[in-house]
Amino acid sequence: MIIPAKSLSLFVAKIFEKNGVSAEESERIGRRLVSANLTGHDSHGVIRVPRYVNWLLDGTLVRGQNVSVVSDNGTIAVLDGHNGFGQSVGEQAVQYGIDKAKEHGVGIIGLRNAGHLGRIGDWAEMAVDAGLISLHFVNVAGSLLVAPFGGIERRMSTNPVTIGVPRGDEPPLILDFATSIVAEGKVLVASKGGKALPDNALVGPDGVVTGDPKALYGEGDAIRAYDNRAGEGAIRAMGDHKGSGLALMCEILAGALTGGGCAGPDKPKIQNGMLSIYLSIEQFGSADAFSAEVRQYLEFFSDTKPADPDQPVLMPGEPEQAKRKDRGANGIELPDETWASIMEAARNVGLGDDDLNAALAAA
Repeated sequence: MIIPAKSLSLFVAKIFEKNGVSAEESERIGRRLVSANLTGHDSHGVIRVPRYVNWLLDGTLVRGQNVSVVSDNGTIAVLDGHNGFGQSVGEQAVQYGIDKAKEHGVGIIGLRNAGHLGRIGDWAEMAVDAGLISLHFVNVAGSLLVAPFGGIERRMSTNPVTIGVPRGDEPPLILDFATSIVAEGKVLVASKGGKALPDNALVGPDGVVTGDPKALYGEGDAIRAYDNRAGEGAIRAMGDHKGSGLALMCEILAGALTGGGCAGPDKPKIQNGMLSIYLSIEQFGSADAFSAEVRQYLEFFSDTKPADPDQPVLMPGEPEQAKRKDRGANGIELPDETWASIMEAARNVGLGDDDLNAALAAA
C-alpha cells in the first residue's frame, strides 16, 4: 500500500478521534507518527497505531493530558506527563525547555511518566527550529527488551540518545539512535513483512545470536499485541560494551534522575522518561563564528575517500532528509500486513473505505 503522507496522517487522526481523543490531539498524533515514516523511521511510525489504540483502551495511555510542573528553579525543571500521549506531553516538555533556554541560555528538563514519545529526532528538530542545540536521553520504565553486553536476559529498553545542532539556513545535524543494535520497532516492522533484521540483532535464551523476530515476540501477533514480552530472547546492545554502558546511563539519567524510575519487572506500564538539555549558541560566543567553524569541519569531515565509491560519507540527518523528500513526493509505502492492521483498528471504530477515500481526496 502506497499512500500520500497527508492522507495517511488524516486517516490515522480519524482513528484516534473515533476512540475518544480530541480532534486537536488526534491530529498531532497522526502528524507525528507520519513524520517518523517520512524520515524513514517506520519503526516509530503508523505501525504503532494498533498498539497505541490498545494502550489507550487498557489505560496505559491517557487522552487529553498536559504536563504538570513538579519543580522549577529557573533553568532546571521536572515535569510529569501523567501517561499522556508522548506526541502531546513530549511536545509540551520540549517547548518548556526551549522557552527556558531562550530566557536563560540553558534549559534542563526532566520529563517523567510520559507515554511513548515516538521518534526522539522530532524533538531535536523542534529545538533546532528554535535555533537551539539539544541533547536527549530516554528510557522506558515498563519495557524490558535489551540484554546487557555479556548477558542474554532483558534488563533495559532500547534507550535512545539524540543530539540536534542547528546550522542556520543549512540542514541541521540530527544524531538519533537507539542504544541497541536495532530499535524494538524495527523488530516489529521485520515481523510484519518489512526490512529484515541484521542476523546479529537478537540473542536467544540459549545465547545464540539471531535475526529472527520471533526471538523477541514469540509466535504472537506483534502489531496488535501490546505485550512484547512473549518471546524468550532479547535485543542486543549496539557496540558491545559501549552501547550497553550508554544504555545504562540512559536509565540513570532519564529514569532515576527524572523520578520516573528505571526499567524493571515491577513496572506495569510503558512509560518514557527523558532528560533534555537545551543550549543557546549565543551564550558560548558568536553564532556566526560557530556556524563557520561547523561548516569548515563538516567539509573536511565529508571530504574523505569513501570505502565504497557508491556510498558517500553522510552527515547525521542526511538519510532522513533524503527520505523525507522522496516519500513526501511519492507517498509512504507500507507492508500489506501493517496496512491490514491499521484498517482493522479503523473498522473496529466504524471507519471504512469511504473514510479512507475521503482522506485520499483531501491530500
